[in-house]
Amino acid sequence: MKLKNAPISKYSQIKIGITFGDPSGIGPSIIAKALVSIGRLAQFVIIGDRRVFEQSGARGLSNLKNVRFVDLNNVAHKKFKFGKISAEYGRASIEYLNKALELLVRDQIDCLVTCPISKEAINLAGYRYLGHTEYLAQKTGSRNLGMMLLNQDLRFVLVTRHIAIKEVPKSLTKNIIFSLAILAQESLKKLFLIKNPRIAVCALNPHASDNGLIGDEESRIILPAIKKLRTKIRHIQGPLPADVAIAKAKNQEYDCVIAMYHDQALIPLKMLGSDTGVNLTLGLNFIRTSPLHGTAFDIAGTNLANPNALIAAIKLAARCTANLKKA
Repeated sequence: MKLKNAPISKYSQIKIGITFGDPSGIGPSIIAKALVSIGRLAQFVIIGDRRVFEQSGARGLSNLKNVRFVDLNNVAHKKFKFGKISAEYGRASIEYLNKALELLVRDQIDCLVTCPISKEAINLAGYRYLGHTEYLAQKTGSRNLGMMLLNQDLRFVLVTRHIAIKEVPKSLTKNIIFSLAILAQESLKKLFLIKNPRIAVCALNPHASDNGLIGDEESRIILPAIKKLRTKIRHIQGPLPADVAIAKAKNQEYDCVIAMYHDQALIPLKMLGSDTGVNLTLGLNFIRTSPLHGTAFDIAGTNLANPNALIAAIKLAARCTANLKKA
């Protein structure tokens, strides 16, 4: 006999860990809203600070028997404020992440969904990282991680991530482009069950440099990498002007686009569906996703935050974890 509040989805046995991110941001609020909406999708473990969670206005979770809370009780509650950047909250957000990694090692969770952290806060706390991806690479010893950004229309893999635009050209190498395209292909097969992925590689310069009139990165770096990739990937094209590659991907001619830099991917993603954008880390031995937005300190604690991107991240984590077990 089924329990009234038991999970009833095809992912009911998957254990999804969700970290608060920065406790002063919208993480606690959107977790509560998301689980009220889809709490029966799977088994959930929330990793954070319970009193902050309650202060965020969390409601409706008491009826969900498949939600467990791991309370680190690591925030000074009397002085706590939403919307504040501080070293204390930066430290707390890293502690939630470390606890999640511990639970993964112990097989107490199968995958991880992370709410947004503040890069400024974690650096104030002494952690010199640009975000979750870099921290997870260091903690897990993973050498070849990739960032896939996606929504209902597009998938991107980034060659460079959080660096200044002026640093992008000098950061591009044939080996990096090659290894990330291979990682994208493998991930599309294992996590999305696409047998023969179709991949487009963006150019760096406008019009793919117009045969060298606008830069030489295409002929010197990107094209040689693609020629080598053609021995490994059946359906790969480029370097294509970014606008052409993205338009064709939107029309479902490609399964994934390799973008040379951050905003080449983020601008179309947010224009086409900012409230369903997800960040999926490639190359880990577990699935990690996150909503494609920040801490939104300006509306933290107001109950105005939209949980849709977190819901999309949770659903993707469940789907990819299930697919990984099939692969």
